[in-house]
Amino acid sequence: MTRSTLALATATIAGLVVLTALTARTQPQPQQLSAPSAPPSGGNVRDFLPGGPEVDATEGIQKAVNAAADHGVVYFPQGTYRIRRPIVVDLAKTGFITLRGDGGARILMQGEGPAFRIVGGHTGTAAPRTVKPDVWQQRMPMVEGLEIVGDHAQANGIEVTGTMQLIITRVLIRQCQHGIHLTNRNRNVIISDCHIYENRGIGLFLDAVNLHQINVTGCHISYCDGGGIVCRAGQVRNLHITGCDIESNHGAQGPPTANVLIDSTGGSNAEVAITGCTIQHTRLAPGSANIRVKGPSANKVKDTDELRDGHITITGNILSDVMVNVHLDQARGVVMTGNTCWTAYEHNVLVENSTAITIGPNNFDRNPRYAGEETPATTNAIHFRNCTDCTLTGFTITRTRAAPAAITLERCDRINVGHLTILDCDNVGLLLKDVTHSRISGCLIRDDRPQARSLSLKTVGGRANMIVENYLGRPAEISPGFGLVERNYEGEK
Repeated sequence: MTRSTLALATATIAGLVVLTALTARTQPQPQQLSAPSAPPSGGNVRDFLPGGPEVDATEGIQKAVNAAADHGVVYFPQGTYRIRRPIVVDLAKTGFITLRGDGGARILMQGEGPAFRIVGGHTGTAAPRTVKPDVWQQRMPMVEGLEIVGDHAQANGIEVTGTMQLIITRVLIRQCQHGIHLTNRNRNVIISDCHIYENRGIGLFLDAVNLHQINVTGCHISYCDGGGIVCRAGQVRNLHITGCDIESNHGAQGPPTANVLIDSTGGSNAEVAITGCTIQHTRLAPGSANIRVKGPSANKVKDTDELRDGHITITGNILSDVMVNVHLDQARGVVMTGNTCWTAYEHNVLVENSTAITIGPNNFDRNPRYAGEETPATTNAIHFRNCTDCTLTGFTITRTRAAPAAITLERCDRINVGHLTILDCDNVGLLLKDVTHSRISGCLIRDDRPQARSLSLKTVGGRANMIVENYLGRPAEISPGFGLVERNYEGEK
C-alpha cells in the first residue's frame, strides 16, 4: 500500500468513527423500564406489627393509620390481618389518606362494628363555596385492593360519614352485616369495581344520609339478605347505578326488600338512574323485587295530593326471576325504557298510588329457553292501581299466565295507552276497571293459540274515555257509558 493510499484509508476510518458517534448521539435512545414502585416509605402496616398480624393486628393498624399524616398511604402487604374493633380513620388528623392493598390482603373483622370507620368533617354541600379549607386537606379518602371478611355476628365492612370525594374501589366485602354503610352526610362518592358478596344485611346501605352525587359502577353486589343497594330515609340526589350485576339480595326469612330499594319513608330521595345492569333473583323470597321505589305520602305538597319524590330513570337493564321486577309506590316522574324483563312471578311492573310514570319500549316476554317446570307459575303481568297522568307506549308483552289480565288499569285517571303489542295472554289482554279520562289507541291485541278463550279488551265501570283505532283479535267486553269506542278493527279471528 502506498503512503497516499494509507493516508486516505486512515482518514476514511476516522470519519466513520466520528459519524457513528454523532449518529448515536442524535438517534432516540431506548427508554429504561422503571422498577415497580415500592411500598410507601413509613406506610407499610408490617412496620407497626413486630409480632406479625396473625394474632391481633388492631393496635398496629390503628398506629399505622394515625401516622398516615406523614406519608398519606397505609399499605397492606399480602396476608391476613385480624382485628377486634373498628379502625378509625379520622380525616381531621390523617389528612389525605389511602388504605391500599395489593389484592392479597385480608382484613378479618372479629369484633362488633365496621372494620374501617372513616370520619370526615365536611358539613357543606357539593358546591365549592361550601367546602371549608380544612376539608380540602381531607379530600378523596380512598380504600382500594382490600378484602374484608366478617368473623362476628355484628361485623360490618366500611362505614363512612362526613367525607368529600370518597373513592372505594377494587374491594371485596363478605360475610359481614352491612358491606358499605354511608351515614349522616357525604358528598361526591365513587364506588367502583367492588365485590360485595354474601352479607347478612345490606350490600351498599345509604342509611338516612344526606348525599348528593354518588356513582356506583362496575360492581357485583350479590347474596346480601337485607337488599343489594338500599337507599332509606335521608336526602339523596344524583344516585347513578351503572354497569353492575346485582343478584339474589333477599333473605328467604327476612322482610320484603329489593336488589335496588329506594325508600323515602322518613326522608326524600330522588334523581336516580339505574342503567345497563343485570338485576335478578330470587323468587324464593316473599315480596322480592328487582327494583322497588317507595315515596311516602308525607312528601306530598301540603294540603294537596301532589306527589313530589321521584325523577328516576330505569333503562337498558336485564330484569328477571323475582316476585315483582319493578314496583313503584307513591312515586313521581319515573321513566322505564329499553329493558328486557321476564320470569316475574307476580308482576313485571306494579305501579301504585303514583303519577307521571312513563313505561316506554320494553320487552316483557316469556322466553321458551326459561320455560322450566316452575316458570308456568309466573304471571309476568303489568298492573297500575290508583295512578294518574301516566303513559304506556310502544312495549311488547307476551304469554302472561295465571293473572286476570296481561295489563290492568284499576282506578286510574288520565292514562295514555298507545301502540302496545299484547300477544297470546290468558284471560284478558287489557283490563280497565273504573278508569276515567283516558285513551287507548293503536294497540295490537291478539291471542292466536289453539282453542283460545281470552278477551282482547274488557272494561268495568269507568267514563269519559276513548278506545279508538286498535286491532282487536279477540272479542271485547266494553261496559255502557265507558266513552267513545270506534274504528277498532276486529280482524280475522
